[in-house]
Order: sequence, then structure tokens, then C-alpha cells
Amino acid sequence: MRTQLTVTEVVRNFAEYVNRVVYRRESFVLLRGNRPVAELRPLPAGTRLGDLPGLLASLPRLSPGEAEELAADVDSARKDLAQREVADPWQS
Repeated sequence: MRTQLTVTEVVRNFAEYVNRVVYRRESFVLLRGNRPVAELRPLPAGTRLGDLPGLLASLPRLSPGEAEELAADVDSARKDLAQREVADPWQS
């Protein structure tokens, strides 16, 4: 559960609460008149698109045998899917 704080409390100690969000990854629900009106929470962490080549280069590689097994599994799955009838989702 997120900690609930009044807007007044947050205004008086804004830097402290922002630091708690940044460094401790805490979240707060802000109350005005005992009603929740906003959240103060960390943004989801992400990766920049420019970091993608390095990220991909750092991933483990399949051995030639593993790559062949994966290709065979994909081919088998494609054949199985091609043989199935397409179901009408609206049909009852």
C-alpha cells in the first residue's frame, strides 16, 4: 500500500519526498480534504533506443546445434498452425 500524505505535508517537505521517490523508489498518494487527488511515484525505468545495439551484443548466443533445434521447432509450430482451422470468435 502506498503511504497517504496531505498535500500540505508534501508542500512543506517537497524535496524530502522527491528524494524518497528517487532514491528509495517509494510512492505516495496525495490527499486534499481526505480525498485522494494525485500520486507521487517513480517513473518506470527504461532503456534508451541508442543503448539497443550494446544490449543486443551482450545477450548470450545460441550454439549452432541450439539454433538448428530452434529452427526445427519454429518450422514444426508453423506447420501445426497452418493445419488448424481458423475459428470465428463471433460464432457461438
